[in-house]
Amino acid sequence: MRFRLPPGGDEAALLAADRRVQEEFSYQQPGLLRRTTARGEDGSWIVIVLWRSDADADAAEARAERDELAQAALALLDCSSVSVHRFQELD
Repeated sequence: MRFRLPPGGDEAALLAADRRVQEEFSYQQPGLLRRTTARGEDGSWIVIVLWRSDADADAAEARAERDELAQAALALLDCSSVSVHRFQELD
């Protein structure tokens, strides 16, 4: 998932919310292999999540839509800038 903060967005609040999502939601999901968040020099952000399978990713996405922590973190983003892409490993 790529995104930006809204103008005047609170980076510290985002980092705190992201940490809670990672620890209290993401790493509780079956099939999650790794999750990391990074910021680009241009102010863009990315969250990379590696899943064991597409089915695991789909199930976690459905649970995130109902999860209070995940939704609170998403509320801190510029929603118009959010894009989600899936890639398949080559090896």
